[in-house]
Amino acid sequence: METAGKVIKCKAAVAWAPNQPLDIEEIEVQPPKEKEVRIKMVNTGICGTDDHALDNTTGMAHFPVILGHEGAGIIESVGEGITDLKPGDKVIPFCIPQCGKCSSCLNPNANFCFKSQCEPQNVMPDKTSRFLCKGEIVNHFMWTSTFSEYTVMPAESVVKIDDNAPLEKVCLFGCGFSTGYGSAVNTAKVQPGTTCAVFGLGAVGLSAIIGCKVSGASRIIAIDINSSKFEQAKLFGATDCINPKDFKKPIQEVIVEMTEHGVHYSFECIGSTDVMKAALECTHPGYGTSVIIGLAAYGEMITFNPLLLLTGRTWKGSLIGGLKGADSIPQLVSDYMAGKINPDGLVTHTLPFTEINKGFEFLRTGKSIRTVLWF
Repeated sequence: METAGKVIKCKAAVAWAPNQPLDIEEIEVQPPKEKEVRIKMVNTGICGTDDHALDNTTGMAHFPVILGHEGAGIIESVGEGITDLKPGDKVIPFCIPQCGKCSSCLNPNANFCFKSQCEPQNVMPDKTSRFLCKGEIVNHFMWTSTFSEYTVMPAESVVKIDDNAPLEKVCLFGCGFSTGYGSAVNTAKVQPGTTCAVFGLGAVGLSAIIGCKVSGASRIIAIDINSSKFEQAKLFGATDCINPKDFKKPIQEVIVEMTEHGVHYSFECIGSTDVMKAALECTHPGYGTSVIIGLAAYGEMITFNPLLLLTGRTWKGSLIGGLKGADSIPQLVSDYMAGKINPDGLVTHTLPFTEINKGFEFLRTGKSIRTVLWF
């Protein structure tokens, strides 16, 4: 492309400080360096993790920063040393890299590449940024920064997908859908005929319901304090919907009574330590498994009775559904194209990129499940 090797000026949503609206600014995006790619973004979703980064409860972002991690786009140019990606490829940025060399990448049951942990992702691997705005360096976010018309990423965090895939649909595979669906299918490995409880009915929780249903669960209990979400949960496969506000006793006790000693699997999709504990307590002694998916605020801790685990329950965590990006995302896209999975109903709003702050408002007020932005 004629822009290859040149600085690109484009629009991006810059977060200059915590708890402030994003500003649509003109930025400069540097060309990709060795083993990096520059992507022209087409669509991006607004995820709760972006909001947590913006309110600075997780400590994940260094300001000023370009947030966003749930997008899809087309490669504009590639740096030296890249042979498996080329300009024109449709891709999904994936916030968990897959270096293929560390102990996690070499283990088939792990996806937490140590490049995620050992190298800060607020700058590129060489410790510099590719973004400049008003003469000031702007930080990256999780090596994705999809809230920009163009972004630069390490090739290890870029997943090539089917050229025919609709990017406005599959962009959710970069986080929300993969996180929930993968937690059921890959992390918990839900078995046919079992009972599941899903706490929190945002995009991640509803995706977990899809995963439970695809896996053959016979009963799926959906829990949320916003009863307006129940209709959508039932469309995706929930068999029971309950609101903790409707009961005088703890919701875990309600679920235990509903299921004769507890569910086979539970999924915490909120990020509340109290709900994480409740999700564990509602699983069946001896064989119940509870999966933590939600992101708790930085520094929060959990206190619980060890007998909950001593009596045979399993407590697991799941990061982006435990999926390795390059190995799993192309298959999810293929399954979507073949009609085996259909998360389209997760997208309740679409907006032009310039209205990104309205999308965050929809998220915070519970008006949307997922808002997808168009560039």
